[in-house]
Amino acid sequence: MTATARRLDFVFMVLLAGTGITWWLGETGHAGPAAVVAILAIAAVKGVLIIRDFMALRGIGFVWPAMVVGWLLL
Repeated sequence: MTATARRLDFVFMVLLAGTGITWWLGETGHAGPAAVVAILAIAAVKGVLIIRDFMALRGIGFVWPAMVVGWLLL
């Protein structure tokens, strides 16, 4: 297995863990500003991981990844 495949497997596991945590927060009835901030932070991390690794924007410079991440934050 190549390093790229290992990295994608790791990123996929992080995405699954983030999804599981946000699901758990919602299902257990956590509410309030702390839960909302946690869910939004996890969503932002997941979005950046998808942009960089699954959209192949890792290592191509600054402009394209910055535009897409800026769109995500907006």
